[in-house]
Amino acid sequence: MSTSTDPAAQIDALRGEIDACDAQIIELVQRRVAISQEIGALRTASGGTRLSLSREQRVLDRFRAALGDDGASLGMMLLRQGRGRL
Repeated sequence: MSTSTDPAAQIDALRGEIDACDAQIIELVQRRVAISQEIGALRTASGGTRLSLSREQRVLDRFRAALGDDGASLGMMLLRQGRGRL
């Protein structure tokens, strides 16, 4: 972080860091969606179901454990991005 004592400059620098984090998050979500859709297509092509509820529950549990109830909501949003609404 900047050593400037000007709060406006510090805020601008921190917002720049947030913008960089957001860009990385967006890139990772797009990658996750593509991977999830590929898995769904492979499962369907091999005669399986499009999704695995037990796998989805493990994902939600992991997000909840790391981030609380909002984490579970985030995990559900990511699942919907990859497979669509049920």
